[in-house]
Amino acid sequence: MVMAAHVATFAGATTSSLAPLVLAFVLSIVVTSSGSPDSDALLKFKDLLANNEAINSWNPSVKPCEWDRSNWVGVLCLNGSIWGLQLEHMALAGDIDLEALAPLPSFRTLSLMDNNFDGPLPDFKKLGKLKALYLSNNRFSGDIPDNAFEGMGSLKRLYLANNLLTGKIPSSLATLPKLMELKLEGNQFQGQIPNFQQKGMKTVSVASNELEGPIPESLSRLSPNYFAGNKGLCGPPLGPCVPSLPSTPKVTGKKFSILYIVIIILIVLLILAAIAFAFLLFSRKKCKSRIQRTASSPEENSNKMVASYYRDVHRESSETRSHAKKADHGKLTFLKDDIEKFDLQDLLTASAEVLGSGTFGSSYKAVVVGQPVVVKRYRHMNNVGREEFHEHMRRLGRLKHPNLLPLAAYYNRRDEKLLVTEFAENGSLASHLHGNHSAEEDGLEWHIRLKIVKGVARGLAFLYNELPIIAPHGHLKSSNVLLDESFEPLLTDYALRPVVNPEHAHMFMMAYKSPEYAQQSRTSNKTDIWSFGVLILEMLTGKFPENYLTPCYSSDADLATWVNNMVKEKRTSEVFDKEIAGTKNSKGEMIKLLKIGLSCCEEDVERRLDIKEVFEKIDVLKEGDDDEELYGSDQGKAYSVRGNDQEGYSFTLDR
Repeated sequence: MVMAAHVATFAGATTSSLAPLVLAFVLSIVVTSSGSPDSDALLKFKDLLANNEAINSWNPSVKPCEWDRSNWVGVLCLNGSIWGLQLEHMALAGDIDLEALAPLPSFRTLSLMDNNFDGPLPDFKKLGKLKALYLSNNRFSGDIPDNAFEGMGSLKRLYLANNLLTGKIPSSLATLPKLMELKLEGNQFQGQIPNFQQKGMKTVSVASNELEGPIPESLSRLSPNYFAGNKGLCGPPLGPCVPSLPSTPKVTGKKFSILYIVIIILIVLLILAAIAFAFLLFSRKKCKSRIQRTASSPEENSNKMVASYYRDVHRESSETRSHAKKADHGKLTFLKDDIEKFDLQDLLTASAEVLGSGTFGSSYKAVVVGQPVVVKRYRHMNNVGREEFHEHMRRLGRLKHPNLLPLAAYYNRRDEKLLVTEFAENGSLASHLHGNHSAEEDGLEWHIRLKIVKGVARGLAFLYNELPIIAPHGHLKSSNVLLDESFEPLLTDYALRPVVNPEHAHMFMMAYKSPEYAQQSRTSNKTDIWSFGVLILEMLTGKFPENYLTPCYSSDADLATWVNNMVKEKRTSEVFDKEIAGTKNSKGEMIKLLKIGLSCCEEDVERRLDIKEVFEKIDVLKEGDDDEELYGSDQGKAYSVRGNDQEGYSFTLDR
C-alpha cells in the first residue's frame, strides 16, 4: 500500500517535470513549420512586384540574415535582423507593398533606384522609422501631398531624382529634423523652394525643374549646380532677384542699340560654336594616337602626376588623421586575406608609377611591402552614403573568379575613393591592340586573342550569375580587360555603376552608349552583351571603336555598322586585323567569332544573343579549322557569315 503510494507519487512527479519539455517541443515544431516572420514579410512584398525574376532566389527555407551576412539577394542585414532592401537596376515594376514591410522592427533603408516603378508616390509614412529612401531613376508621377513625409523624424536621405513628379515640393520635408540629403532634380516641380532650416543639411538638389522665386537663405551656401535649369529661381548662389520694371516709352528709343547688341552676341556664339566643332573633330582624329602614346610611354609625364598624387593624397590623409577620433575614414579596408596588409602611410611612401588616366580617375602602380599593387582614384562616387558604399565594396570583395581582377582593399572619403587591386603583368588589352609596335614585333596571335575572348566570356557569365542586376559589368571595354603573365584576361572596373554618380555614369560608362539606351533611355539585361560584341569586333579588326568616344549610340559611329557594310561589299578580307599572327588554318573559326560579335551587336535587344547563348557559342570555338565544319568549298576559300536576321553574306578570304 505504502509502496503503491510512492510509485504513484513518483509517476506524478515525473509527468509534471516532463510537461514543460513536451510543450517546448510542440512549440518548436509549430514555429519551424510556420516560417520566420521576416521571410514571410519579404515574400509578401515580392508577390506584388512585376518582373521580379532578379529576386527569384529568395528561398523561404533559408533565413534572410545570418547576423550581418545576407543570404537573400538585395537584403541588407544588421545584427541578425533585416536592416533594409537594396533592389537597384533590376527592371522591377508593379506595386510597392509597404504594409508587408511595416512590421519589420529594424527596417531602416529602402533603395529601389533605376527600376520601372510608375504612378503616384506610395504613402511612405507607413515606414515611419526609415532613415534612407532612394527612389531615383523611376517613373513616379503626379503631385506629392504636402503632408507626405510628416512623422518621418528619422529620415536622413531622400532621393527622388529623375522621375516625372509634378506640383509643389512638399512642405513637410522642411520639418524633418534629421534630413541631410535631398535630391529632387530632373522632375517637373513648380512653385517655390520650402524654407529648409535643418542645421545638418548638406545637399538639396532641385536642378532641372520648373521652380521659381528666391532661393531660401539657408541654402545660399550650396553649389549653384543644385539649382541650375530653373529659369524662375534667383538669389544666392544664383544671380540676384531683380524685380521686373514696367515698360516705358523710353525703351523704344533704344531699339537700334539693343539690335546691335543682339547681333554681336549672335556673332560671338557662332564663333564659339565653330571653335567647339573644330576641336571635336580634332579630338576624334587624335584619340587613337593619344592612347598609343599613353600605352607605349607612361613614364613621359609620370613625375608630374605622381607628385600631384602624393601632394593631394598626403594632404587629405593629414586632414583625415586630425579627425581620427571622430571616424575611421583614414584606414584602408582590406577584402582579400592572401595579401600582406599595409596602411595608407605605407602607400604614400612607396615608389609609384603612373599607368594612365581615364574617365573615372588616374591609376598608379606602387610597390608596397614588396608587392606590386595598383591604386585607382575615383572622384565621382560621392552620391552614395557611407554605409551603402561599404556594403557594395564588401559585395565586390566576395566575388571570386579566375577572370575577375579581385578588389584587394579600398579607402573611403566623401570626395574621393581609392580602390586597390593586384598588378596585372601584361597591362591592358587596349594597349596591346592599339599601342605602338616595332616592325619586328607581331601583334597578338590568333590563339591568344581567342583565349582572351573565352576568358572574358567566362568572367562576364559569372557576373551575370552572381549579380542579378541589369548590366552587371556596366563598363566593359578593352581598357578594362587586363592581362596576367600568361595572357589570361582579368575584368576590372566591373559592377561600379551603383556607386558612380549618375550624371558621370550617363556621360562615360559603356552601358549608357548602347542602342537601347539611345532609343528608350533604359539599359537592359543584354546591354553588357552589346559591349562584349564591340570588344570582339575590336579584337578581330584591330580598329579602335568610336563607340568608346561618342556620348551616346550612333549607327554612323558604330564598329558593327562598318563591319556589316564591309561584308555586304564583299570586302571581308579587309576587315581582319593585319597584325593578327598565327592565322593559318584558322580563318573559319575567325569568321565564326565575327558572326558572334555581330550577333551581340544587334540593335534590336530581342534579337540579340543572351549571355548563355554567347558563352556556349564561344566555348566551342577552336584555334584551327576542321575542314568538315567550314561553310562552302575549302579549295575556293569561300565562306559564309549569317547573322541573327538569317541574311547570308558570302565572300572570299585572302590567305
